Amino acid sequence: MTELVIQSLLPQINTWLKEDDLYRNFYYIKSLPNHPVKLVLKIKSPLILSGLDYFIATFVALGANAADFDFLKTLEGKTFKMGEVIEFEKPMPFSLAVTGERLALNLLQHSSSISTWTHEFVTLAHDSGIKILDTRKTTPGMRAIEKYAVRLGGGFNHRLGQTDSWMIKDNHKSSLGGLKGAWEFFKAQGAFYNNTIVEIHDLTELKEAINLGVEHVMLDNFSPENIHAAVKLKTSSMTIEVSGGIKLSTIKEFLIPGVDALSVGSLTYSAPRVDLSLKFRTV
Repeated sequence: MTELVIQSLLPQINTWLKEDDLYRNFYYIKSLPNHPVKLVLKIKSPLILSGLDYFIATFVALGANAADFDFLKTLEGKTFKMGEVIEFEKPMPFSLAVTGERLALNLLQHSSSISTWTHEFVTLAHDSGIKILDTRKTTPGMRAIEKYAVRLGGGFNHRLGQTDSWMIKDNHKSSLGGLKGAWEFFKAQGAFYNNTIVEIHDLTELKEAINLGVEHVMLDNFSPENIHAAVKLKTSSMTIEVSGGIKLSTIKEFLIPGVDALSVGSLTYSAPRVDLSLKFRTV
């Protein structure tokens, strides 16, 4: 874990530590014993382990030595079976371990849940060559770790924020003079390198987008039948993303040749929770 990685994470980690009300009861903090304990991470469900940098940074923020966690580097993104155990090599003071335990474990569990869930979609889509994308449907304050977890699960990030690429949605069209008015609005932003993606709701709108010169379209809530029809209109420079109604149980219906990506909001907002626990052993 490099110093740059630590420094990039510490501002958010410190905010979360304050949320845990650590500094209000000084008597409690001062009275915690400092005898050494070793940490044992127990894998209680199958998972892809991710978020270890956040886990480590939590303890570093409290005074731990980052080098003591170097052995964890090779475990990021690895698949684990239920019942496996990770024993930490070096002890830390009990006061530090017990103070950081819950936040560190929450972050690790959250990230690993998203990575594990994402990987299930990626596995089903693998042979088609179609990419699995996340969305901006992320938990406020948690977007960085959630987007990171998608990548660790084999998915791709759609946008990190609103201005990475322009995206014309239905609310833009209804407020800016239709598709043409919204298209002209974003062209006028003067962001030379920004792509513009257009959310498309029917085949007629797709044809209008093609006539305007739109190269990146997102077919929103299209049926598989209409996706087949849309792909036939695809130009050589276009990318087609499909979104809406894509579940593990339905994904195969959307793996249609000519589609470049599927965006799945549930990657970040409804990933089933994996199970982890962190135990201490007195040295």
